[in-house]
Amino acid sequence: MSEPSVLTATQAAVRVITLNRPASLNSFTAAMHAELLPALDAAAADTAVRAVVITGAGRGFCAGQDLNDPAMVGGADVGAVIERFYRPLAMRVRTMPVPVIAAVNGVAAGAGANFALCCDFVVAAKSACFIQAFSKIGLVPDCGGTWLLPRLVGRARAIGLAMTGDKLMADEAVRIGLIWQALDDAALMDGVMALANRLVAMPSQALAETRRVIDAAMPLDFADAITLEANAQRERGRSNDFAEGVAAFKAKRPALFKDR
Repeated sequence: MSEPSVLTATQAAVRVITLNRPASLNSFTAAMHAELLPALDAAAADTAVRAVVITGAGRGFCAGQDLNDPAMVGGADVGAVIERFYRPLAMRVRTMPVPVIAAVNGVAAGAGANFALCCDFVVAAKSACFIQAFSKIGLVPDCGGTWLLPRLVGRARAIGLAMTGDKLMADEAVRIGLIWQALDDAALMDGVMALANRLVAMPSQALAETRRVIDAAMPLDFADAITLEANAQRERGRSNDFAEGVAAFKAKRPALFKDR
Protein backbone atom coordinates (compact mmCIF):
# COMPACT_ATOMS: atom_id res chain seq x y z
CA MET A 1 0.00 0.00 0.00
CA SER A 2 1.17 3.54 -0.77
CA GLU A 3 2.11 5.90 2.05
CA PRO A 4 -0.71 8.26 3.09
CA SER A 5 -0.39 11.81 1.75
CA VAL A 6 -1.39 13.26 5.11
CA LEU A 7 -0.36 12.09 8.57
CA THR A 8 -2.14 12.99 11.79
CA ALA A 9 -1.02 12.73 15.39
CA THR A 10 -2.37 14.07 18.67
CA GLN A 11 -0.20 15.45 21.44
CA ALA A 12 -2.44 16.20 24.43
CA ALA A 13 -4.96 18.73 23.03
CA VAL A 14 -2.91 19.57 19.91
CA ARG A 15 -3.66 17.88 16.58
CA VAL A 16 -0.59 17.77 14.32
CA ILE A 17 -1.30 17.36 10.60
CA THR A 18 1.70 16.62 8.39
CA LEU A 19 1.71 16.91 4.60
CA ASN A 20 3.47 13.72 3.58
CA ARG A 21 4.80 13.78 0.01
CA PRO A 22 8.39 14.70 0.86
CA ALA A 23 9.85 13.52 -2.47
CA SER A 24 7.68 16.15 -4.19
CA LEU A 25 8.12 18.84 -1.51
CA ASN A 26 4.61 17.98 -0.32
CA SER A 27 3.01 19.47 -3.42
CA PHE A 28 -0.75 19.22 -3.62
CA THR A 29 -2.52 16.49 -5.57
CA ALA A 30 -6.17 15.50 -5.76
CA ALA A 31 -5.29 12.52 -3.57
CA MET A 32 -3.70 14.76 -0.93
CA HIS A 33 -6.72 17.07 -0.91
CA ALA A 34 -8.92 14.01 -0.41
CA GLU A 35 -7.02 13.30 2.81
CA LEU A 36 -6.24 16.83 4.02
CA LEU A 37 -9.74 18.30 4.14
CA PRO A 38 -11.17 15.33 6.09
CA ALA A 39 -8.21 15.57 8.50
CA LEU A 40 -9.07 19.22 9.17
CA ASP A 41 -12.77 18.40 9.47
CA ALA A 42 -11.95 15.67 11.99
CA ALA A 43 -9.87 18.08 14.07
CA ALA A 44 -12.69 20.62 13.97
CA ALA A 45 -15.21 18.02 15.10
CA ASP A 46 -13.09 16.62 17.95
CA THR A 47 -13.90 18.63 21.06
CA ALA A 48 -10.71 17.36 22.73
CA VAL A 49 -8.63 19.26 20.14
CA ARG A 50 -7.90 22.86 21.14
CA ALA A 51 -5.16 23.76 18.63
CA VAL A 52 -4.02 22.48 15.24
CA VAL A 53 -0.48 22.47 13.83
CA ILE A 54 0.14 21.93 10.11
CA THR A 55 3.62 21.14 8.84
CA GLY A 56 5.42 19.28 6.07
CA ALA A 57 7.48 16.09 6.00
CA GLY A 58 11.07 16.29 4.85
CA ARG A 59 12.74 19.48 3.67
CA GLY A 60 9.72 21.44 2.46
CA PHE A 61 6.37 22.68 3.74
CA CYS A 62 4.45 22.64 0.44
CA ALA A 63 5.59 23.52 -3.08
CA GLY A 64 2.05 24.28 -4.26
CA GLN A 65 0.08 22.40 -6.88
CA ASP A 66 1.79 19.35 -8.37
CA LEU A 67 1.63 20.10 -12.09
CA ASN A 68 2.11 16.40 -12.85
CA ASP A 69 -1.10 15.52 -11.02
CA PRO A 70 -3.77 14.10 -13.33
CA ALA A 71 -6.11 16.91 -12.21
CA MET A 72 -3.77 19.42 -13.88
CA VAL A 73 -2.91 17.79 -17.21
CA GLY A 74 -4.64 17.67 -20.57
CA GLY A 75 -5.98 21.24 -20.69
CA ALA A 76 -7.38 21.18 -17.18
CA ASP A 77 -9.83 23.89 -16.11
CA VAL A 78 -7.67 25.53 -13.45
CA GLY A 79 -10.64 27.50 -12.15
CA ALA A 80 -12.50 24.26 -11.55
CA VAL A 81 -9.49 22.96 -9.61
CA ILE A 82 -9.66 26.07 -7.39
CA GLU A 83 -13.37 25.65 -6.80
CA ARG A 84 -13.10 21.91 -6.16
CA PHE A 85 -10.04 21.82 -3.93
CA TYR A 86 -8.61 25.17 -2.84
CA ARG A 87 -11.78 27.07 -1.95
CA PRO A 88 -12.96 24.38 0.53
CA LEU A 89 -9.44 24.01 1.92
CA ALA A 90 -8.94 27.74 2.50
CA MET A 91 -12.44 28.20 3.90
CA ARG A 92 -11.99 25.24 6.26
CA VAL A 93 -8.78 26.68 7.72
CA ARG A 94 -10.28 30.17 8.09
CA THR A 95 -13.30 28.82 9.99
CA MET A 96 -11.68 26.29 12.31
CA PRO A 97 -13.11 26.44 15.85
CA VAL A 98 -9.58 26.45 17.28
CA PRO A 99 -6.35 28.30 16.41
CA VAL A 100 -4.30 26.91 13.53
CA ILE A 101 -0.51 27.22 13.32
CA ALA A 102 1.49 26.64 10.14
CA ALA A 103 4.95 25.30 11.03
CA VAL A 104 6.81 26.12 7.80
CA ASN A 105 9.87 23.90 7.80
CA GLY A 106 11.11 24.67 4.27
CA VAL A 107 9.92 26.09 0.98
CA ALA A 108 6.30 27.27 0.83
CA ALA A 109 5.48 28.12 -2.77
CA GLY A 110 2.37 29.02 -4.74
CA ALA A 111 -0.75 27.58 -3.17
CA GLY A 112 1.48 26.10 -0.46
CA ALA A 113 2.55 29.59 0.62
CA ASN A 114 -1.01 30.92 0.66
CA PHE A 115 -2.30 27.82 2.44
CA ALA A 116 0.18 28.63 5.21
CA LEU A 117 -0.95 32.27 5.23
CA CYS A 118 -4.56 31.13 5.72
CA CYS A 119 -3.53 29.88 9.16
CA ASP A 120 -3.80 32.06 12.26
CA PHE A 121 -0.08 31.88 12.98
CA VAL A 122 2.77 31.21 10.55
CA VAL A 123 5.98 30.19 12.32
CA ALA A 124 8.85 29.40 9.96
CA ALA A 125 12.31 27.94 10.19
CA LYS A 126 14.88 30.62 9.36
CA SER A 127 15.94 28.61 6.31
CA ALA A 128 12.35 28.53 5.01
CA CYS A 129 11.19 30.73 2.16
CA PHE A 130 7.91 31.92 0.66
CA ILE A 131 7.42 32.20 -3.08
CA GLN A 132 4.38 33.51 -4.96
CA ALA A 133 5.29 31.30 -7.90
CA PHE A 134 2.14 31.82 -9.97
CA SER A 135 3.48 34.41 -12.42
CA LYS A 136 6.22 31.98 -13.46
CA ILE A 137 3.58 29.74 -15.05
CA GLY A 138 1.19 32.41 -16.26
CA LEU A 139 -1.28 32.33 -13.36
CA VAL A 140 -2.42 34.64 -10.56
CA PRO A 141 -2.23 33.98 -6.79
CA ASP A 142 -4.84 31.54 -5.50
CA CYS A 143 -5.79 29.72 -2.30
CA GLY A 144 -6.84 33.10 -0.95
CA GLY A 145 -3.60 34.87 -1.88
CA THR A 146 -5.24 37.82 -3.61
CA TRP A 147 -7.16 38.61 -0.40
CA LEU A 148 -4.42 37.76 2.08
CA LEU A 149 -1.33 39.39 0.58
CA PRO A 150 -2.44 43.05 0.43
CA ARG A 151 -3.99 42.81 3.88
CA LEU A 152 -0.82 41.36 5.36
CA VAL A 153 1.85 43.47 3.65
CA GLY A 154 0.06 46.24 1.73
CA ARG A 155 -0.64 46.65 -1.97
CA ALA A 156 2.87 47.60 -3.07
CA ARG A 157 4.54 44.58 -1.51
CA ALA A 158 1.67 42.29 -2.54
CA ILE A 159 2.04 43.37 -6.18
CA GLY A 160 5.83 43.03 -5.98
CA LEU A 161 5.76 39.55 -4.47
CA ALA A 162 3.03 38.32 -6.81
CA MET A 163 4.42 39.75 -10.04
CA THR A 164 8.11 38.96 -9.54
CA GLY A 165 7.66 35.60 -7.84
CA ASP A 166 10.83 36.39 -5.89
CA LYS A 167 11.92 34.21 -2.99
CA LEU A 168 11.24 35.75 0.42
CA MET A 169 13.24 34.35 3.31
CA ALA A 170 11.64 33.82 6.70
CA ASP A 171 13.37 36.68 8.55
CA GLU A 172 12.30 39.16 5.86
CA ALA A 173 8.77 37.71 5.91
CA VAL A 174 8.62 38.53 9.63
CA ARG A 175 10.03 42.03 9.08
CA ILE A 176 7.35 42.98 6.54
CA GLY A 177 4.51 41.44 8.56
CA LEU A 178 3.78 38.48 6.29
CA ILE A 179 4.32 35.88 9.04
CA TRP A 180 4.37 35.79 12.83
CA GLN A 181 7.79 34.40 13.74
CA ALA A 182 11.01 32.88 12.42
CA LEU A 183 12.93 30.41 14.57
CA ASP A 184 16.22 28.59 14.26
CA ASP A 185 15.61 25.44 12.24
CA ALA A 186 16.39 23.10 15.13
CA ALA A 187 14.00 24.98 17.42
CA LEU A 188 11.03 25.15 15.02
CA MET A 189 8.81 22.35 16.26
CA ASP A 190 9.59 22.93 19.95
CA GLY A 191 8.68 26.58 19.50
CA VAL A 192 5.52 25.77 17.57
CA MET A 193 4.37 23.22 20.15
CA ALA A 194 5.04 25.69 22.96
CA LEU A 195 2.81 28.20 21.19
CA ALA A 196 0.16 25.55 20.52
CA ASN A 197 0.10 24.48 24.17
CA ARG A 198 -0.19 28.11 25.24
CA LEU A 199 -3.22 28.48 22.97
CA VAL A 200 -4.71 25.23 24.29
CA ALA A 201 -5.01 26.83 27.74
CA MET A 202 -6.83 29.87 26.35
CA PRO A 203 -10.56 30.26 25.60
CA SER A 204 -10.99 28.52 22.24
CA GLN A 205 -14.32 30.12 21.32
CA ALA A 206 -12.97 33.60 22.01
CA LEU A 207 -9.88 32.94 19.89
CA ALA A 208 -11.94 31.70 16.94
CA GLU A 209 -14.30 34.68 17.31
CA THR A 210 -11.32 37.05 17.42
CA ARG A 211 -10.26 35.73 14.00
CA ARG A 212 -13.77 36.14 12.64
CA VAL A 213 -14.36 39.70 13.80
CA ILE A 214 -10.92 40.93 12.70
CA ASP A 215 -11.53 39.54 9.21
CA ALA A 216 -15.10 40.83 9.15
CA ALA A 217 -14.06 44.33 10.29
CA MET A 218 -11.62 44.87 7.42
CA PRO A 219 -14.12 46.29 4.89
CA LEU A 220 -16.19 48.16 7.51
CA ASP A 221 -16.02 51.78 8.57
CA PHE A 222 -15.06 52.53 12.17
CA ALA A 223 -18.60 52.88 13.51
CA ASP A 224 -19.75 49.62 11.92
CA ALA A 225 -16.67 47.85 13.29
CA ILE A 226 -17.61 48.94 16.80
CA THR A 227 -21.13 47.59 16.24
CA LEU A 228 -19.58 44.30 15.14
CA GLU A 229 -17.51 44.28 18.33
CA ALA A 230 -20.56 44.94 20.46
CA ASN A 231 -22.49 42.08 18.90
CA ALA A 232 -19.55 39.71 19.36
CA GLN A 233 -19.05 40.80 22.96
CA ARG A 234 -22.75 40.33 23.66
CA GLU A 235 -22.42 36.65 22.72
CA ARG A 236 -19.06 36.17 24.42
CA GLY A 237 -20.40 37.82 27.58
CA ARG A 238 -22.92 34.99 27.94
CA SER A 239 -20.27 32.28 27.72
CA ASN A 240 -19.00 30.01 30.46
CA ASP A 241 -15.45 31.03 29.58
CA PHE A 242 -16.20 34.71 30.28
CA ALA A 243 -17.67 33.83 33.68
CA GLU A 244 -14.65 31.65 34.43
CA GLY A 245 -12.20 34.33 33.29
CA VAL A 246 -13.78 36.95 35.52
CA ALA A 247 -13.95 34.59 38.49
CA ALA A 248 -10.32 33.61 38.02
CA PHE A 249 -9.26 37.26 37.73
CA LYS A 250 -11.06 38.17 40.96
CA ALA A 251 -9.68 35.14 42.79
CA LYS A 252 -6.16 35.80 41.42
CA ARG A 253 -5.90 32.23 40.13
CA PRO A 254 -5.29 30.71 36.69
CA ALA A 255 -8.47 30.36 34.63
CA LEU A 256 -9.61 26.94 33.47
CA PHE A 257 -11.33 27.48 30.15
CA LYS A 258 -13.49 24.63 28.86
CA ASP A 259 -15.75 25.99 26.10
CA ARG A 260 -15.06 24.58 22.66
